[in-house]
Amino acid sequence: MDLGISGRTAAVAAGSAGLGFASAQALANEGVRVVICSRDKQRVLDAAAQIGHGCVGIVADVSTVAGAQEFVRQATEILGQIDILVANGGGPPPGNFTSTDVEAYISANERSMLATIAMTKLVVPEMQARKWGRVVAITSTSVRQPIANLILSNTARAGLTAFLKTVATEVAADGVTINSVQPGSHATDRIKQIYGESLEGASAGIPAGALGSPADFGNVVAFMCSEQAKFVTGTHLPVDGGAYGGLL
Repeated sequence: MDLGISGRTAAVAAGSAGLGFASAQALANEGVRVVICSRDKQRVLDAAAQIGHGCVGIVADVSTVAGAQEFVRQATEILGQIDILVANGGGPPPGNFTSTDVEAYISANERSMLATIAMTKLVVPEMQARKWGRVVAITSTSVRQPIANLILSNTARAGLTAFLKTVATEVAADGVTINSVQPGSHATDRIKQIYGESLEGASAGIPAGALGSPADFGNVVAFMCSEQAKFVTGTHLPVDGGAYGGLL
């Protein structure tokens, strides 16, 4: 299927590995000009070369508001304009109510909520002016069903989801869609760090019987950026092999 986005431009935050990389690859495969970022120069350059299709890798730290804003500014300078923003980044450290100090919520909210808000604030007005734009945030199924010992992530990403839903309704008439994609467990380096290279036990509780493929996840993100998805906005899509059990 031709997604109708060839020639468009995209900034993919934290796109040097994992689901960010897979999303950047899927967009590049569709003919989108992509800029990705990482805190590690060599890592992002290697990732951009692997993605190909003229992908450009730059150094930026999107765990802070200032770093996220700088990524958008650099990407805009390289691309001329940003038609698609894929907001992504690593989550805050684990912890529960008892072990987590109030101060920890400040940095967690900056990393997993405010950084994406900052990027959205920069790109969406220009998208509105051009009457076309896509914002897709990679969040987590914890927004629907909080994950034990991840209270910081659960809290910050729930707040971000409310922000995205609100803005989506405000800009829908301008041809701009704003959605999030909520990954479950996928075969990324992060999962391997948790379960080991064998990934034994990693797929427990997934009705599909296996971990998700990062490439398949990236294709879902690309579809959310497509012309075919122009009437899909304000949605938050679980991509988890059926692991989330709720009706809503």
